[in-house]
Amino acid sequence: MSSRRKLSVMRTARPVMVVVVLSVALAVACSRTPPASEPSPSVTPSPQASPIPRASPAATLPSPQPTPPATLFPSSLGGQDLTRIPTTARIVALTFDAGANADAVPAILKALKDEGITATFFLTGDFVHEFPDASKAIVQGGHRLANHSMTHPHLPALSNAQIRAQIRDAGVAIQTVTGKNPQPYFRFPYGDRNPGTIEIVNSLGYVAVRWTVDSLGWQGTSKHTAESVAQRVLGTAQPGQIVLMHVGSNPDDDSILDADALPAVINGLRTKGYAFVTLDALLAA
Repeated sequence: MSSRRKLSVMRTARPVMVVVVLSVALAVACSRTPPASEPSPSVTPSPQASPIPRASPAATLPSPQPTPPATLFPSSLGGQDLTRIPTTARIVALTFDAGANADAVPAILKALKDEGITATFFLTGDFVHEFPDASKAIVQGGHRLANHSMTHPHLPALSNAQIRAQIRDAGVAIQTVTGKNPQPYFRFPYGDRNPGTIEIVNSLGYVAVRWTVDSLGWQGTSKHTAESVAQRVLGTAQPGQIVLMHVGSNPDDDSILDADALPAVINGLRTKGYAFVTLDALLAA
């Protein structure tokens, strides 16, 4: 082929190659571009869970303390063994201790009923267990019950735990047998106490109650008569007087001098202008 023909072929081939290259490039580009008519799928947001509250930092709390007993009496009555009702009114509280036996209960309840008087009876736990009928009769007569310990021991000779048990066990026994809560009145057996035992009594919801005068009828006929017992009580009469008597008979002579003297005591005090109350008058004094 001549040089002139070779040059003509080369000039004709260049445009063809350019067209081919451009066609291939366009095809490749079209294959990579997604169709404009196909919409992108919409995404529905999933529901969000409620945020979980985070616990606040723990506050510094005080150490737990024992729950104190309910206050059943004015604080002014605590820390002492009361010997009278603090009042200027001419009132007297007749109180009866019940421990050894119940021999005088019928006579005492009759005298009180005949005169329309309500009194306060200090019962031991042993007494209500041994004499449940007498204990219930006291309640049926409308009288006030109080705590005189479980077994009538000398409390200062016991440990603090034993003292608490004496008081608590008696309270449970009295309420179980009679249905009546003896709080808030407690009398120490033998009147034997000290500041520590009084504090324990108060901590258990009781006020300690002693007496203004002990009739001494419990000592029996070897030392007293019904008349001398009555005169002992009448001779010490004063506003707020607390009289101590007993429901049991003397173990040596079986006498019940307190029951025998009671009608004369009641009549004599009334003659002096006194009215009769239970120890609940302490709460109103």
